[in-house]
Amino acid sequence: MRRTVFNSDHEAFRQTLRDFIETEVVPRYDQWFQDGQVPRDFYKQLAELGLFGIEVPEEYGGAGIDSFKFAAVQTEETMRAGVSFGAAGAHVALGLPYLLELGTDEQKRRWLPDFVSGDTMYALAMTEPGTGSDLAGMSTTAKLSEDGTHYVLNGAKTFITGGVLADRVIVCARTSPPKPDDRRYGITLLNVDTSLPGYSVGRKLDKLGLRTSDTGELAFVDVKVPVADRLGEEDKGFYYLGKNLPKERLSIAYGAYAQAAAAVRFAKQYVQDRKVFGQPVASFQNTKFELAACQAEVDAAQAVADRALEALDAGELTAAEAASAKLFCTEVAHRVIDRCLQLHGGYGFINEYPIARLYADNRVNRIYGGTSEVMKMIIAKDMGL
Repeated sequence: MRRTVFNSDHEAFRQTLRDFIETEVVPRYDQWFQDGQVPRDFYKQLAELGLFGIEVPEEYGGAGIDSFKFAAVQTEETMRAGVSFGAAGAHVALGLPYLLELGTDEQKRRWLPDFVSGDTMYALAMTEPGTGSDLAGMSTTAKLSEDGTHYVLNGAKTFITGGVLADRVIVCARTSPPKPDDRRYGITLLNVDTSLPGYSVGRKLDKLGLRTSDTGELAFVDVKVPVADRLGEEDKGFYYLGKNLPKERLSIAYGAYAQAAAAVRFAKQYVQDRKVFGQPVASFQNTKFELAACQAEVDAAQAVADRALEALDAGELTAAEAASAKLFCTEVAHRVIDRCLQLHGGYGFINEYPIARLYADNRVNRIYGGTSEVMKMIIAKDMGL
């Protein structure tokens, strides 16, 4: 299908990324996969490419482009090659919106230049061991000191993407008890320096997929966080989280669509090269029909993802629309990748082949950023049900 979502600038950026991935990422990726994370110096390479500063205003060292489309191109190109930029996506997609929207001028001057240069890597810490999707139920606390200069942070977080290597983590903590009629009240966002006493990283979690993206457990024991490092107003953190979740869910939807497209590409190449019974697997009618059906689903997911991308850039993407895009695209990716792996036969189960890694990476799409069940609840509520 003809696409109108990208222009010549996006396509030039695409080619630059494709060349970079082929020369700097693909040859090293197997080692990163074995290590369970990308090397820290790789983030500096991404920063030198300008990937961390696209949406950052020029006065802080960025390009000042208010658009998510360049990030979408990056997603398509990494998925196309069957690679990942580690936790760089969390740095930009999860950390940056809060700095831009909630940071004061003084905070932006302090934080954004190092964000753009990759000298300070960010993560977002919402999930706790006992809460999962129920963010209002978090128990991590931040109590204001008697002299009003700092918060004392105590608690734990888990499943934190980029949490192992992060220099700063935006931590969601309860500063006030919930109100009887509003259990979401009382949460505050703190930009926590990971070198502070009492801050510690627990296990680097051994995940099924997303192996090159470090994911960790965090613990806070009487961590003194300066009041000057609070983001936004006290007790309004849940509102800020809700405001940014549509963008996060779109990024997951776009990634899922791009994964499905990559799966079709990998499967098509494999069945054309692989021979059984003396002929290419691609010559069998079942193969043709399976790939044709997969391509049709990818086309539909692309249309949904592109429409949501346009809505986001226009400032019109609603929570329900983002939830719908995430639900649809992640379910499509689940079906398509499974069918494409099947066409690989036994080799599809071997991590040497990108389809196997893609299969494992894809599974979390229906969990993080809000489970598929939560997406259905949001959509149903928007329907008046």
